[in-house]
Amino acid sequence: MEKRLGIPLSPKYFFFPKNNHWLKRIFLVFAFIFFDYFVTLIFCQAPYEEANLYARGFMESFGIPLGLTLFVCVANLPIYLTLSLDSYIVRFPFKIAMVTEIFVDAAFAWFVAGLHFSGATSWFWYAPDLTRQALGMLLYLVIAFLVIKPYKPHPGS
Repeated sequence: MEKRLGIPLSPKYFFFPKNNHWLKRIFLVFAFIFFDYFVTLIFCQAPYEEANLYARGFMESFGIPLGLTLFVCVANLPIYLTLSLDSYIVRFPFKIAMVTEIFVDAAFAWFVAGLHFSGATSWFWYAPDLTRQALGMLLYLVIAFLVIKPYKPHPGS
């Protein structure tokens, strides 16, 4: 398995991302996750106010701060581990990387950033869910194309 990946398997590769464009992507994705986390901590007065049933279950079992913290850690750990490992093993040629990263950013924009932005803003902005999620996606993509891009070859990444 190690020969196919091109790196030795070590916990380091799962928990300490390589300092490249993947690290920037991790910071951007988790900025939206922490935005949702802190807004929920501020505005949620009782667990029944939380729309996410899993988060609500954690909050009912452990209290709002601890339950929400545990839920955010458990729910988002796979995202962090995947991005951290990708920072070491994903090495595409420039043209393929350019197309692939657009799809990766689109997926993270809709499924992670959009959902968390919608969840966070639902506490204080009474707009339709789809509008909030689309705005979160757009915000993520704009920041991604300004911070993680412009597309240029990433030597050694």
